[in-house]
Amino acid sequence: MKMRDDQPDPMDVELGAVLTALADRHRLEVVLALLADADGAERHCSSFGLPVSKATRTHHFRVLRQAGIIRQVNRGNSNMAQLRKSELEQRFPGLVELLIGENKRRTTSTDADVLTPTTAALPPDGMHPRSSKTPH
Repeated sequence: MKMRDDQPDPMDVELGAVLTALADRHRLEVVLALLADADGAERHCSSFGLPVSKATRTHHFRVLRQAGIIRQVNRGNSNMAQLRKSELEQRFPGLVELLIGENKRRTTSTDADVLTPTTAALPPDGMHPRSSKTPH
């Protein structure tokens, strides 16, 4: 098992880098999927079904790895991703529990329950009620 060289030691992981990495919805999806798997599970990077190009997927996993959220293990012809759960729990107590809560919230809410702020309050004509513009 060969690990990548750019994975930080647990005590060198910075909160800002972790939060920045988790701010992207695709990277958050990866982390939540790894949390849903058994502890220590490894997954191939293409198994997450991200709707992005291979180059973009590589970028997302690099950001997660360099932030210290995942470790990537070279298994010969593929890289496997593994969540650094215990290390994250030790470094940032409560963070993993917040992510688990987010995962539960996402899996229990339905699409009908989630309204986007830009469309939820618009009247049928599409004009924002406080808009000073008049329709043409």
